[in-house]
Amino acid sequence: MMSQEQNDLITRVGPGTPCGKLMRAYWQPAALVDELEGERPIRPVRLLGEDFVLFKDEQGRYGLIDRDCPHRGADLAFGRLEGGGLRCAFHGWLFDVDGNCIDTPAEPAGSPLCKNIKQRAFPVVAKGGILWAYLGAGEPPAFPEIDCFIAPDTHVFAFKGLMECNWLQALEVGIDPAHASFLHRFFEDEDTSQAYGKQFRGASAGSDLPMTKVLREYDRPIINVEHTEYGLRLIALREIDDERTHVRVTNQLFPHGFVIPMSTEMTITQWHVPVDDTHCYWYAIFTSYAAPVDKVKMRDQRLELYELPDYKSRKNKTNDYGFDPHEQATATYTGMGLDINVHDQWAVESMGAIQDRTREHLGQSDKAIIQYRRLLRQEIEKAASGARPLLALDEAAARAIQGPATMDGIGPSRGWETYWMEVDVKRRRGAPWAAPVPSEIAAKVPHLTAAE
Repeated sequence: MMSQEQNDLITRVGPGTPCGKLMRAYWQPAALVDELEGERPIRPVRLLGEDFVLFKDEQGRYGLIDRDCPHRGADLAFGRLEGGGLRCAFHGWLFDVDGNCIDTPAEPAGSPLCKNIKQRAFPVVAKGGILWAYLGAGEPPAFPEIDCFIAPDTHVFAFKGLMECNWLQALEVGIDPAHASFLHRFFEDEDTSQAYGKQFRGASAGSDLPMTKVLREYDRPIINVEHTEYGLRLIALREIDDERTHVRVTNQLFPHGFVIPMSTEMTITQWHVPVDDTHCYWYAIFTSYAAPVDKVKMRDQRLELYELPDYKSRKNKTNDYGFDPHEQATATYTGMGLDINVHDQWAVESMGAIQDRTREHLGQSDKAIIQYRRLLRQEIEKAASGARPLLALDEAAARAIQGPATMDGIGPSRGWETYWMEVDVKRRRGAPWAAPVPSEIAAKVPHLTAAE
């Protein structure tokens, strides 16, 4: 358990809050690149408890500025794209991507008013199919050279979904290896050849065992947590028999991301981005180490659940997440359908808008969550003191952050420690794009990486 004060410290991210200061030290996903395509590339964006408008000007430049016009507070999200910027529909004031006021047409000719007006503006870059914004002070950090950022566009696909709860409880479900054996339990296994684009439906590497079968039948994982230069590494072990162990390696990417295996050929890098204290979006980049991503199929699969323009799940608290008691008795653990995103959404939203951690009781299976909260408090203190927090990197340091290594497979009970690294290295070596072996992994399996 923790005190209410401690819970507030690690959950609240608005302006002036300690955790908010930490979050503003990083680039934050603000929208999908796809959302600013089309005839009118303007989107209202709420991020870290503040309201902005995101737009793409006639030259293709991205801008993020405060949503309320500095004239008399009208909503710039209803503005017009013209004249090299975004023009307010109330009196025609015009702002460029840097927040400069470049026209006040109702003022007398030659008026110097423009020179005295500056709207807050924030840097925006496109990376991995996501538009990233930096809301902090000073120079923004460099992006680490992790796989989803260096893979070619043909081999990545980005999507997102809304969760009506605090960002932290949404993140914590992704660093909880034990929950998958229960929340995502399927009583029957699907044909693994039809698993494309579906999490946990394929076979574990090195076997023909569906992940669903492994998770269902071996539900007491031994969980190891290691601190890394990017956050945490989680290794969950499920003993199949005396000779074989299921090994699942995932990563917490500080501050609010994780990297997990989706299949033997694809990983998911996902961030849980605070809209405000009671809502968040998950943003995910799916990265393929084999064939180009079938983006049409991936998008169509996800649009069966999520509706545009807000990317809100059609199954939600208003319809009990599609709960079916007959299905719960015969087909799935939750009775909420086959899409695991619905399962996760129910779990984290059912905790309340902000989970009351003064009432929780943690066990051994929660060790990654315990370690992460300690790390989060440590980095909040570091940011408050003016020091550079974890993974807020300069260019040189960012180049050294690669990977991270992740996999799901069945290997030897003795020797699993190197087995999972060997699987990851072989996948990288077989990729059609230059997927570097992280230096820490290369040092541990030199027989596979000596040529590099």
